[in-house]
Amino acid sequence: MYAPRLEIDLAKLTANARRTLALYRARGIGVTAVTKGVCGSPGIASALLAGGVRSLGDAHIANILRMRRSGIAAEFMLIRSPMPSEIRQVVRFADLSVNTELSVIRLLSDEAVRQGKTHRVILMIELGDLREGILPHDVESVAAAVLALPGVELAGVGTNLTCLGNIAPNKASMNLLSELADRLQRRHGLELQFVSGGNSANYRWFVSTADLGLINHLRIGESMLLGRDTLTGQPIPGLHKDAFNLVAEVIEVKTKPMHPRGVWSRPLSGHQGGRSDRGNRRRALLAVGRQDVDCASITPRAGGTIVGATSDHLVLSTTGERLDVGSQVSFDVGYQALLRAMVSPYVQKVHLSQPVRAPHLHHGSEAIRAEP
Repeated sequence: MYAPRLEIDLAKLTANARRTLALYRARGIGVTAVTKGVCGSPGIASALLAGGVRSLGDAHIANILRMRRSGIAAEFMLIRSPMPSEIRQVVRFADLSVNTELSVIRLLSDEAVRQGKTHRVILMIELGDLREGILPHDVESVAAAVLALPGVELAGVGTNLTCLGNIAPNKASMNLLSELADRLQRRHGLELQFVSGGNSANYRWFVSTADLGLINHLRIGESMLLGRDTLTGQPIPGLHKDAFNLVAEVIEVKTKPMHPRGVWSRPLSGHQGGRSDRGNRRRALLAVGRQDVDCASITPRAGGTIVGATSDHLVLSTTGERLDVGSQVSFDVGYQALLRAMVSPYVQKVHLSQPVRAPHLHHGSEAIRAEP
């Protein structure tokens, strides 16, 4: 195997999926496993299904199509509001989608009627993070309009926090979502399938809250894949945090000054050391860079410090382990590093194991909805 490469332990991902589902299912919350961080990889999707996942979510309809064409049998949720230009594909390949614009839902309605299908929609509500969402005071009017449309079904409401404004889910925001859902159900005689409280960032709220209200669904990607609480970076008990391993190859080893010398042509864009760094240190130059991975969210497993990176090189100040030209260095990856490595055509993706098949679960559709 050559480097750079991303080694993927499918058995560990299967175990993470199984344990994540069990954690949330114990309190009546269903999970959609989010695959956008792995580009809808059919191999990884299969590993998640082996762990009991029945619902997969992705922000890109192309990834959903990729999984469907590979024979992945699951319920598919488009977790980004559909673009008007992709409406036909969304209705054809996604079972449901999150939405914020009534004009887009009308397009889904027209296309669903043309295709002879019913497309389910979740209305996303703005609760403070300021990415996507209908303002709370507009939810009832939008819901009423959706209920009057043919070809679409109002499947639920949801929200998204932490992604843009770094606003963490808390008791107040989750209670407000529950109240809005309850109001819709009472006014329109509905039983919403989804009250989707958010994403991996909801872990701390979940483990610290006695009353979950009407929240019965979460969209979980990062914490299932990397085994970490996204708010604190701390490991989640029982989950593997090393299912992904980035490997890069050393192409130069030399003792050099810790700080550039000469006349600066511009601010230091690739060098992470401070101006006070002095002296010489042994440095390894690796054949991986920002074009391949987010170098700010990788950590060498065997020690050493990342000095800086450019588009196609990474500089590592070595401590302890001796590195030679041709040595391969392993890194833990954060979510942003995983995203970019999966996208990069220059990073080989290697499956280290096969997913461990779980026993058949007699839970019906509880992986995508709460039990009655």
